[in-house]
Amino acid sequence: MADTLRRPAQRALPRRLSRCAIPLTLVFVTACAGADGGQGRPGAQSAGDSVFPRLGNGGYRVEHYGLTLDYRPEGNLLAGKAVITARATQDLSAFSLDFKGMRLRDTRVEGKPAHTSRRGTKLTVRPRHPVAKGARFTTEISYRGTPQTVQDADGATEGWVETEHGAVGLGEPEGSMAWFPGNHHPSNKAAYDFTVTVPKGYTAVANGELRNQQTKDGKTTFVWHNGEPMAGYVASVAVGEFQVTRGRAGRLPLYIASVPGEEAAAGRMRQLLPRVLDWETGLFGPYPFASAGAVIDRNSEVHYALETQTKPYYQEPPSDKLVVHEMAHQWFGNSVTPRDWRDMWLNEAFAQYAEWMWEEKQGGRTVRQTFDDYYDGKDPESKGPAGEDIWSYPPATPNAEQISGRPVYGRSAMMLQRLREIVGDRVFFDILRSWVSGHRHGNADAGEFFALCKAKSGKELGDFFRTWLYMAGKPPRS
Repeated sequence: MADTLRRPAQRALPRRLSRCAIPLTLVFVTACAGADGGQGRPGAQSAGDSVFPRLGNGGYRVEHYGLTLDYRPEGNLLAGKAVITARATQDLSAFSLDFKGMRLRDTRVEGKPAHTSRRGTKLTVRPRHPVAKGARFTTEISYRGTPQTVQDADGATEGWVETEHGAVGLGEPEGSMAWFPGNHHPSNKAAYDFTVTVPKGYTAVANGELRNQQTKDGKTTFVWHNGEPMAGYVASVAVGEFQVTRGRAGRLPLYIASVPGEEAAAGRMRQLLPRVLDWETGLFGPYPFASAGAVIDRNSEVHYALETQTKPYYQEPPSDKLVVHEMAHQWFGNSVTPRDWRDMWLNEAFAQYAEWMWEEKQGGRTVRQTFDDYYDGKDPESKGPAGEDIWSYPPATPNAEQISGRPVYGRSAMMLQRLREIVGDRVFFDILRSWVSGHRHGNADAGEFFALCKAKSGKELGDFFRTWLYMAGKPPRS
């Protein structure tokens, strides 16, 4: 994520789940009774996150979401059906999902009606029969109503946000629960299929690749397939009177949606993306997804861009550096995703540092000059005469109000520059490429990054990481 004003032990999943769309009408798999005599026990109502302790759920892992949405911009009305395919990690008598607002119409597990109850943002589902550990099971949830926005602890707006021309679903860190039920902790990534129906004249854009588009009876239905694992916070649907610009970056298809009046920005994006992707691929390794693109909106309700998977969302026409930032997230954050929100710096440090390297590539400041400007409080993104905002708290120990603050972005990127100076360019870029290849489409944490740096460099770096990431105050310049 980047804001133009304010903020710029699961193993890795398979490289790509099936690239064929999984049909919404599924063959149900019979779940056996639990090993404890058929009773099972409820799954946990939290993933145990250190920053957002209410987020996520236990007892199962989602493998696929099939989302069917019918949206009417006039009145902001959404009717949805979520078909959630999951595998039980324990004998389950009940399980919970993250879901905010909306009105439930029907809930079924394995095709049979299930009992539900709601408390806060938790929807508890009790199937007619317990689900056995290891069994794959399917839950269908139908709902409708006016989806809500979500106000973050840091004051940002997410969830389902109305725009001048439609609406957009934005999810970092908790907003996706406002428009579909799910296990919305980033440690549970899944494949997605979207079938979105909107009035004729509107376009619905989602993650992945457009598989079908059909107009009938005054409505248009768009079918999107995202076959690679994706965290819920970077899932997105944008609805608007978009103009669509297509292109290619090598063999990679590009899909750019822009609101009327932003034809120049769309054309600029079509020319810029191939350059950025080619450059970042050279630095980080192969691009991790099957397509790329952008959504260029005019949205006065949000003040940030977001790295929504395959097509970052821009609330206004972006700068080149911002495009570099959000595309770097496709490797750092989207493909390699933190297990816990305290490690958000693993996303933002690399995306911010990519901006610095791009500026140097374009003949601007060197990365060391940018480091020095940040350190001395001279950078326009730093507030105060000495950049006190960057040193206000350690970037690896944020709370919910601090999760998108400048230490997580700027100080973490400064740490990468110092790491590069300590280990040398060859080892540094080997670390970056090994990090994204070793955890491609999976989850990872800070400890694994530290271990990789030690293994690649042969250096004891514990004190260095503690100083830059976990200790208060301003570290030594060098």
